[in-house]
Amino acid sequence: MAPLAKVGGLADVVTGLSRACSQRGHNVEVVLPFYECIPESAVSNLTHERSYGSYHRGSQIMVDAFVGEISGVRVLLLRPQNNFFKGEKVYGGGYDEREAYIFFCRAALELLRVSERHPDVIHMHEWHTCALALMYWDMYYDMGLNRSKIVLTIHNMDHTGEVKAEELDYSGLDGESYATVEKAVDERTIGHNPERMSLLKAGIVYSSAVTTVSPTYREETLGGGGGWLNKTLSEYSTKYHGVLNAIDTASWDPRSDMVLPTRFGSAAESGKALCQEYVRRGLGLDVPKAGKRVPIVVCVTRLVPQKGVHMIKHAAERCEAMGAQFVLLGSGHLAGEFEGLAAQMKAGGAGRCLLMYNEALAHFLYAAADVVLVPSMFEPCGLTQMVAQRYGAAPLVRRTGGLADTVIDVDSSPGAGTGFVFDGAGEGDIEECLGRAIRMYKDQPAMWEALANRCMAVDNSWARSAEQYVQLYRSA
Repeated sequence: MAPLAKVGGLADVVTGLSRACSQRGHNVEVVLPFYECIPESAVSNLTHERSYGSYHRGSQIMVDAFVGEISGVRVLLLRPQNNFFKGEKVYGGGYDEREAYIFFCRAALELLRVSERHPDVIHMHEWHTCALALMYWDMYYDMGLNRSKIVLTIHNMDHTGEVKAEELDYSGLDGESYATVEKAVDERTIGHNPERMSLLKAGIVYSSAVTTVSPTYREETLGGGGGWLNKTLSEYSTKYHGVLNAIDTASWDPRSDMVLPTRFGSAAESGKALCQEYVRRGLGLDVPKAGKRVPIVVCVTRLVPQKGVHMIKHAAERCEAMGAQFVLLGSGHLAGEFEGLAAQMKAGGAGRCLLMYNEALAHFLYAAADVVLVPSMFEPCGLTQMVAQRYGAAPLVRRTGGLADTVIDVDSSPGAGTGFVFDGAGEGDIEECLGRAIRMYKDQPAMWEALANRCMAVDNSWARSAEQYVQLYRSA
């Protein structure tokens, strides 16, 4: 949950959707582990609500439940009195994460029972919380916790939560009872000893409704993009929906962004030009002479295969020759592939590769950018392109998942375009699209300004998506 327990876009979605639903008058509480890396001082109005026991491996583990606020949203933070969720990071602590999240699912339901909460909807995210659906129907429904609809959102189909039957036994479930193809067996392990189960598959089967984070990603996952889960998703396609994610338009707003040296409300205002000069001078890039149009091409990304790293690197290498400047802000296990380019760029004034991530610097770069690259190999939704539009930058995206749902190619729809879109996944494909963008910027300034202003006018707020979720909650 952003900003205190954030690894990726999931955290932003939980915060944004929860806040938007609260603003519509709904009573929303977010339940999450009280990760050791969350400082108590960072949670507003933090109080200890109760201590209670939750079953695990034949005994009761005591849990301290706290209530407070994060980003204006009411939260319930669960701190088990063992080593679960200890460590300096949200993920990667010195404990078995699958066991810890299965325990968390039961502890969350037990808190609802002992506190006599009866939510209308329990909304799970990713495989980490999918065991809750099994426990709800097969344990807690008969304990009186029987008014809830169970909704699951899948943010990335690559992570399926593979477990063994005995790991479900730890929580009091009968793990073997789910070891069927119809319920939870991971078909990839059929014939293995032992066969494994997938928590994500179980969540799909046992939920009242399932969503993913864009309409196009839904269609892709019902086809080949669903991998081995394609059959399960197809079987339950009538309860499977694509609801587009959104961004926190209060945090990402060039009209009020206090990180920036100045604010702006349209692409024509001097504020964007001042932000560009600020970034150029701050990074040691050449400042173009008056009247010379040199676009700034930015990429803010994780450097992992999903993000189309080979295309990003090719664009970075080609920008100077094409008459543009390039700035990369990114970290990840493929960052080493950019170290040579980073050293080469540092010696000149046409580009920089910053192999790190810094939120404040990201705000600066979006504000300065004319073009933002998002050439993902697959992208369930993507938030980068929405933030780019918010700051008057044209996203340049590969046609996949949520990128296809949120960016209209300006050359295909000159009066309605909100960026540049390409097909294919080769270096030549992104270079051709980048060439289109740079030529428009240099040769057609009035058309570029109109494009930038259309981008800024796109409504990527949670208002629309939250209303879709509310309707889904009611119909599930």
